[in-house]
Amino acid sequence: MKIAMVASEARPFCKTGGLADVVYSLSKELVKMGEDVCIFLPFYDSIRRQISEKALKKAASFKTHMSWRKQTVDVYQLVTEGINYYFIENQQYFERGHIYGDFDDGERFAFFTMAVKQFMLTKHMYPNIIHVHDWQAGMLPCVLRVDDECREKFAKTKFVFTIHNPAFQGLMPKFTLGDFYNLTDEYYDNGSVRFKDQVSTLKAGIVYANKITTVSPTHHLELLTPEGGMGLDQVLRYREWDFSGILNGIDYLEFNPAEDKQIAKPYSEKNLVSGKKANKEALMNAYGLKNTKGPLFSLVTRITWQKGFDIIFPAVEELIRRGASIFMLGSGESQYEKRWEELRNRYPDRVGIFIGYSDNLAHKVYAASDFFIMPSLFEPCGLGQMIAQRYGTLPIVRRTGGLKDSVICYDGGNAETSNGFGFDAYSIYEMNRTAQYAYDIYENKKILHQLMKNAMLTDNSWLKSTLEYIKLYKALVK
Repeated sequence: MKIAMVASEARPFCKTGGLADVVYSLSKELVKMGEDVCIFLPFYDSIRRQISEKALKKAASFKTHMSWRKQTVDVYQLVTEGINYYFIENQQYFERGHIYGDFDDGERFAFFTMAVKQFMLTKHMYPNIIHVHDWQAGMLPCVLRVDDECREKFAKTKFVFTIHNPAFQGLMPKFTLGDFYNLTDEYYDNGSVRFKDQVSTLKAGIVYANKITTVSPTHHLELLTPEGGMGLDQVLRYREWDFSGILNGIDYLEFNPAEDKQIAKPYSEKNLVSGKKANKEALMNAYGLKNTKGPLFSLVTRITWQKGFDIIFPAVEELIRRGASIFMLGSGESQYEKRWEELRNRYPDRVGIFIGYSDNLAHKVYAASDFFIMPSLFEPCGLGQMIAQRYGTLPIVRRTGGLKDSVICYDGGNAETSNGFGFDAYSIYEMNRTAQYAYDIYENKKILHQLMKNAMLTDNSWLKSTLEYIKLYKALVK
């Protein structure tokens, strides 16, 4: 099959979150299975700095029409790991020094969507599957299916739309339908793209795709409820028979403690205890932490309300008082960053923090830690808990979305199968209770080592997920 991925970010070139991991890892696994895969990305200036001009091939140059605008488009091609990357260039829109957060994001990604459409027409590229990710390109199935010329040329193309984060819905004023996408108000007036009295590119993706997916089975069910759907539940229930949840995986080549050159001492389940000890000592020495007999709890995360920080801080203080150490790697909302700074100032030999992101340090943190804290208010899938398990680090999660699907929580009687800890109610009490229970288990080395070994042997590879996507694709194009 010929499969085109269309997204706003993808590793190894640009990443702000799990979306980039999914687009890249799924594509790489599909290529391994013999599929023909390309990825369309905006050509951000951050990507330009990473790639030699000699490695790029100019694939096309044309103008894209957005109402009265005639925007110049240059498209560059790069093949790596068997994946064809097509970078959509326009300096006005994508040389900003960052990916998101501008007042004209709606216009920027509308341009990206329309440029992808025009490139496919120009190059006579009609894939079997066009797989669109999140709101940024959510209008693509619509503009290809309602345009008379495109309807004929893409007659055999099927569209899959994946919702990674339903909190971002691509909301724009009504006039943008004609101003950005060259569409009449008909599609707003009939409700196809209208949501919360605005145009929603996320809703457009749901309505016009042949199949809709999200990133875990539990999140699929949550999105169908008024409580978890963020307003989308009625739209998704309308498409319920075309909607499913496929759990993400992680890249087992990148995250492999037995061969990880970024950690102090590589290890497997056979030398788990000594490997963990060596990596813990290395991290704590590097950040001036006192190496007590207590456990090391860690977070590698975006620092935002969604990740449960209002219930994390009270539990962390109780853990420190009991004898634990904490390491936090991440960045985000300033109010929470300041609280981490204050916590480190009060406990300088027990709390280590790194404000920002370092892939190298993330590997070290996963390898060094005993427990990984991830009590999200909502979590469509989450990858941190899976990476932690790969390194024998036991996640402590709130059972929501993909956290519920990927963590088998220890309850005192299922040590042979458990690979983490969890709770249901989003509360300070439940977070603290579960963290303290994990600490109790830390002192029972027999059970602790069994759970850690279970975690390391959990299959969170992309192979399982990719087979489900292939099954979905083939059912569409048969």
